[in-house]
Amino acid sequence: MKKIPKVYESEYRFCLILWEHEPVTSAKLARLCKENLGWSRTTAYTVIKRLTERGIIENKDSIIRSIVSKDDVQLSELDELMEKRFGGSLPAFIAAFARRQNLSEEEIKEIKKIIDCE
Repeated sequence: MKKIPKVYESEYRFCLILWEHEPVTSAKLARLCKENLGWSRTTAYTVIKRLTERGIIENKDSIIRSIVSKDDVQLSELDELMEKRFGGSLPAFIAAFARRQNLSEEEIKEIKKIIDCE
C-alpha cells in the first residue's frame, strides 16, 4: 500500500474545498479559501506550494488537482489513530468505538454486513 503523506487539519480543510471543485485554477481556489476559510491569497498559495512539494496535489499551468483522494487521506488518518492509540489492533479500535456510541440495531446490522464482507 502506498504511503500517504500526512495532511494536517488546516490542509485537510483546504483539500475539502479542492476535492469539491477540482480541477480548479489556483486563483479560483485562493478565492474559495478566502470565502470558506478566511485565508489571504498568500496563505492559499503557500498551502498549494507545500502540498505540491509533498505530492498531495499537483499544480500544472495554475490548474490544481489532487493526487491523493479524500478516502486515502481519511484511511491514512484512521490507520495512524489505530496504531497510536490501539497498538494497531482493529478489534480494540472497534470495541472502543462501539462502547462509546449508542448504536442503533440498524447500525449494528450494517456494521456486521461490512465485517462479513457482504
